[in-house]
Amino acid sequence: MRIIDREEVGRRLTYELCIPLVREAMIAFSKGETLQHLRSILPLGPNGVFGIMPGALAEGGMFGAKLIGVYPGNFAKGLQSHQGVVVLFEGETGAPVCIAHAGEITAIRTAAASAVATDALARPEAHRMAILGYGEQAETHARAISKVRPLSKITVWGRDPTRAAAFAERIGAELGLAVTAASGVREAVADADIVTAVTNARDPILMGAWVAPGTHVNLVGSSGPGSVEVDHDLVVRSRFIADSREGVLAQGAEFLNAKAAGLIGDDHVVGEIGEVLAGDLEGRQSAEQITVYKSLGHVVQDLAAAKALYEASD
Repeated sequence: MRIIDREEVGRRLTYELCIPLVREAMIAFSKGETLQHLRSILPLGPNGVFGIMPGALAEGGMFGAKLIGVYPGNFAKGLQSHQGVVVLFEGETGAPVCIAHAGEITAIRTAAASAVATDALARPEAHRMAILGYGEQAETHARAISKVRPLSKITVWGRDPTRAAAFAERIGAELGLAVTAASGVREAVADADIVTAVTNARDPILMGAWVAPGTHVNLVGSSGPGSVEVDHDLVVRSRFIADSREGVLAQGAEFLNAKAAGLIGDDHVVGEIGEVLAGDLEGRQSAEQITVYKSLGHVVQDLAAAKALYEASD
């Protein structure tokens, strides 16, 4: 049994490796070449949830599951919010062959998936990004999206101005970019070409009226029904593309709330990012269109990452 710890995942699962891995995994997902169920989420009281995500990369191929506890309060303690393991099984005999650190895989592959979507949906000339949130996913998204667009500027917003300023200083130095902290969400997104929301907000913090025509928006922070990061207006005005259409119809909070308000129907989710990547669905249709990529995260991304690390072990 190969065990891949957090340090090894962080060292070897580079964005140069993970971005193309996730791209191919999502194409295979949308073509029906992978197998998976909707994830099962078990509430654990006020502090966290336990998620179980089973899947297979292909029929007869490697399969496995991510077992993950999500504790948003961990950030204040200096811990990852996602705690768990990805378990990988060999396809021919069903033997378990690998256990990998799920928190680090999740941090990197989630950002890699948003980078893939940004590359497909943002305007080619997009170079200014706003990040809403200053936690681990804010860091990984800044790194990943800088790989697919020549960012000249990042503006960050968070509820704690001191932490937002510290994030701006740290990431600016790391990436060699102008990174500044904004006092409000509206200010942060005012001139953004790309907006990435990675917050724990329970109620909308980003209003559609604040988002300029032509912007691409990654909605990442809400990963189940309930909490939302944006208002109905942004959902309604956008070309809304999911990582998984089935997943968003069942668990995509922003979509579900706008649907419950009678503003949209299921057809508002025009398709999946894998369809866009495969050339089967048009992504951005005009320079003025607002595009939204709704990320819930899917186990085929975790399995593809774990498989690559396992097969190229040190």
